[in-house]
Formats: sequence, structure tokens, C-alpha cells
Amino acid sequence: MTSTLIQDFNERSKEVSKYFILLKSLEQGTTQLSMGSNGNSSKIKGIDPDLLKTLKASGFLLLYNLVESTMRNVIESVFDRLKRDGVSYDQIRPELKKIILKNLKNANPDIISKHTAAISVDIITAGFNKEKLFSGNIDQRKIRETASEYGFSYETDYIIGIGNDLLAIKANRNDLAHGIKSFTEVGRDQTTDELLSIKTNVIKYLKQIIQNIETYLENSEYLDPASVNTL
Repeated sequence: MTSTLIQDFNERSKEVSKYFILLKSLEQGTTQLSMGSNGNSSKIKGIDPDLLKTLKASGFLLLYNLVESTMRNVIESVFDRLKRDGVSYDQIRPELKKIILKNLKNANPDIISKHTAAISVDIITAGFNKEKLFSGNIDQRKIRETASEYGFSYETDYIIGIGNDLLAIKANRNDLAHGIKSFTEVGRDQTTDELLSIKTNVIKYLKQIIQNIETYLENSEYLDPASVNTL
């Protein structure tokens, strides 16, 4: 059975892929714009070059959204499993204990007190807030840091050039989000073929990261090895 995690990723990946297929089609002229008004016959025209640049820049927003949403879902799946299985704080690996304590430090004490009936178990998810996991800062280095913090593997078979791809996606997304560069500026230096290649690389890379977290969950690698024999 396909997991919810991979199902969500596949749906988001399809959205991104469809966008880039349309973008390539517009650039090649196989898809054109039909323009008309007030009952007049429509006129067929190719896409404006500056509009094409804007659309290419928008592709970076879609790619970044895919990266950050995937990593957020990856981390949420860890907390969902801990909650589902009723794992207690004493049973989790040391790396996770540090994360739990950090979450609690940043959480509202009133909210924590309302959701901790069995404190050794409820404390794990009480301070978790997926909205605060990432904020425009995801690249390959951040993914590796996150994997190390939680104790799952960041190794993949598909890493050639991905570091540069993820860094460029993050940088362009932030330049657009903060108004540092215009969409035309960001889109003018990328060909559609280059964007398609980046999209393919990123999807393959993220799919393997998901496989890593699913192995981590299936093998209960979130548990402290010292506590396994006491379960």
C-alpha cells in the first residue's frame, strides 16, 4: 500500500510537472494564446518573451513549495508515528530528545498543559508545530542537517548537481518572495530545458529522501537502541 506521504508527494509532483510541460509547450509554440473580446474573432499569437520569463521564474516558486512541503510532511510523519504508537520520551533516541526539549522551550506553556495528560508520551507532540519547521531556508545542507537531527539517512543515489539545484531554488524563491529581484530578472537567465532538468533532479532526490524516512519509520529507528529491549 502506498503511504500517505508518498501519495501527497506524487500529487504535488504532478502539479509541478504539468506546469513545466505547459511552459515548454508555450516556448515551442505548440501551445499558443487565443485572444479576443466583444464577440470578435479570436487571434492566435505566441507568448510574449517577458511573460515567458515571468512564468519561468514562477517555476522556482513551485519547485521550492514542493521541497519545503515535502520536508515538512517528512518531519510530521515522524511525530505522527510517535503519537500513533504511544512512544514515550524515555524510549526515543537522544537526537529526538533534544528536538522535543527545544520544541517545548518555544511552545506556549498554557497550550502544553492542556495537552499533556500522560506527560511521558504527550510531551513528544505537545510542543510540535509544523508551521515553524522551515521558513524559506530549505536547501541540500538544511535537508542533511535535518536528517542528522532526527537520525534518518540523507544519502541518495541521485546527488550529482542537486546541491546547486536546491541552492538556486531557495535563492530565487527568496529573491522573489522578498522583492529583491523581479520575475523577469529571475526568469531571463534560465532556459526551459534547464528548468525541466532541475525539476527532474529534485523530484528524484526528494523521492529518495522519502524512501529514507519510510525505512526509518518501518524499522523504528526513532527509538533509542538502549530502550528497545525494554519495550
